[in-house]
Amino acid sequence: MSEAKLRAERDGHIGWMIFDNPARRNAITGDMWRAIPGAMAQFDADPEVRCVVLRGAGEVAFAAGADISEFEKRRADAQAAGKHDNMIDLAQLALENSAKPVLAMIRGFCFGGGVEIALACDLRYCAASARFAIPAARLGIGYGVRGTNRLVASVGHAAAREIMLTGRRYDAAEALAMGLVNRVLPDDELEGFVRKLAAELASNAPLSMAASKSIINSVIEPDGDFSAGEALIARCAKSEDHVEGRRAFMEKRKPVFKGR
Repeated sequence: MSEAKLRAERDGHIGWMIFDNPARRNAITGDMWRAIPGAMAQFDADPEVRCVVLRGAGEVAFAAGADISEFEKRRADAQAAGKHDNMIDLAQLALENSAKPVLAMIRGFCFGGGVEIALACDLRYCAASARFAIPAARLGIGYGVRGTNRLVASVGHAAAREIMLTGRRYDAAEALAMGLVNRVLPDDELEGFVRKLAAELASNAPLSMAASKSIINSVIEPDGDFSAGEALIARCAKSEDHVEGRRAFMEKRKPVFKGR
């Protein structure tokens, strides 16, 4: 059995974060959760990376949840469970707080912690064969506050109640109808679509996208603080990219943004 790991790779302006645990349908181990903030920090520090995409290794699963085989140890008591939940929160925050757009490319199973990490992404695109579920009620665990907040913000409280209280599985069409994903693609078209979209995002103005992310996050977070978003808006107004965007529009050409 190959060792479960999180792989971080760069392809041009796109960073890829890959859940590589195919023997367990890419279930996310403790080591993989802990690796997410560091991998995201590397992408954040690289000016050549303009967009980040999360995916699962292979074709079977995005991530079939947290690795339940570790629960007896990592969730043995309230203190251990608290540490485990904090580790998951830090992974989500690394994606949410990044100034760069983060996409989830979802094939196959996306359950539990897989949904939680996908919800921390800005955009979610799935294959027609994708399946979604949050089976916390069937495992006797409390789903994280941050993940639940993102779920309600994405699908509304009525759909969130059904998802959480029933623990049932949803197909891709149902996920799209409730707003859990942005679009459903035929299985053989998903990667091509995501790569094209990521390339389009990579050509957009980084400061403008960072400002939008910050403001949207403030809107959906309880007691959100808009000061960071307001500072980013002011930075956009004084940026070289702002001048370039205006000139390119007037000259009827594609802008070349530099993130400054």
